[in-house]
Amino acid sequence: MHAQVHTARLVHTSDLDTETRANAQQLVTEAFATWTEFTESDWEHALGGMHAIIAHRGALIAHAAVVQRRLLYRGTALRCGYVEAVAVHEDWRGQGLAHAVMDAVEQVIRGAYRIGALSSSPIGEKIYRPRGWLNWQGPTSVLAPGGLTRTPDDDGSVFVLPVDVDVDVTAELVCDWRDGDVW
Repeated sequence: MHAQVHTARLVHTSDLDTETRANAQQLVTEAFATWTEFTESDWEHALGGMHAIIAHRGALIAHAAVVQRRLLYRGTALRCGYVEAVAVHEDWRGQGLAHAVMDAVEQVIRGAYRIGALSSSPIGEKIYRPRGWLNWQGPTSVLAPGGLTRTPDDDGSVFVLPVDVDVDVTAELVCDWRDGDVW
């Protein structure tokens, strides 16, 4: 017997029908519930870009999104594909679906951005590290309305996937402002 190969479908937020969008939000909220709360602002962060989705018999079983952000690195504002809302339905975990949705969002990152980035839970690290994502070791900050503000609680949880830029992962990395969790 051969293992099933899963392929994600890429869809822009504007092309997601209301039901699929609601199902994706529910999937992600339920998947995150075991270790953290996935808030409305967290879901808002996943909108406006490309969604990688996998469905089985009409039911959504895996999701990831990539949205555009700007990261400041050594005085340069890098066009960044920021990964959000990576989730697999609990009944489908361990079957390669997280890798399939990551394949799709990484395709978008490599084709449209200078760098990819994401903020990972300890659980997610085992997915990202083997795929070539680099753990950011330097200090993290946000360009907040009041100016540059350190985000020490996010230090060590940010991962990057350089596309056409060389980075020193011990340098400072700054993200653009948004409501809720900035990273």
